[in-house]
Amino acid sequence: MNQLAIGQTVPDFQASATGVKTIRLADYVGQFVVIYFYPKDNTAGCTQQAQHFRDTHSQFNALNTVILGVSRDSMRSHDNFKAKHELPFDLLSDTDEVLCQLFNVIKMKNMYGKQVRGIERSTFLINPEGVLIQEWRKVKIANHCDELLHVLKSLFLIS
Repeated sequence: MNQLAIGQTVPDFQASATGVKTIRLADYVGQFVVIYFYPKDNTAGCTQQAQHFRDTHSQFNALNTVILGVSRDSMRSHDNFKAKHELPFDLLSDTDEVLCQLFNVIKMKNMYGKQVRGIERSTFLINPEGVLIQEWRKVKIANHCDELLHVLKSLFLIS
C-alpha cells in the first residue's frame, strides 16, 4: 500500500479489534473517524492518552466521531488494556504493521541510548466520505483531545 497524504481517500482496511471483532473502515462511512497510533499498551504515556480519549469519548460521540486506537500489541494485550481502563472505543492490533505502514508511523527512535523501530505517536482524522483531512505527528498528549475536538467542532460550523 502507498502512504497516505491529506486529501486522499483512505483505502478500506480490515483489522482485528477488541471484543473478538474484525473492523473495516467502510463500517464507518458517514462518520468521522479518529485513528490514533500509540507505541505500547500499559505504558505511562499510552495509558494517559487512552484515558484522555476515554474521558472525552462522549464529546467525540456527540460530533458523530468514532475513535480507534492502534498499536502493534496483541489482541490479548489490547483486551486487557481496554478492560483495565474501561475504554469505550475499540483498539486495533497491527502486529503485521499494515496500518502502521499505510499511515507511515514506524520511525527510528532513541530508547535508553539505543536506536529502535517503533510507532511515532500520531493521530489521523478521516471525514465521513473516507478522506484523510488532517494528521498530527509526534503528538504531545496534553491537550491533544481538546485540539481534536476543536477541529471537529469547527468542521461542524463550516457545514
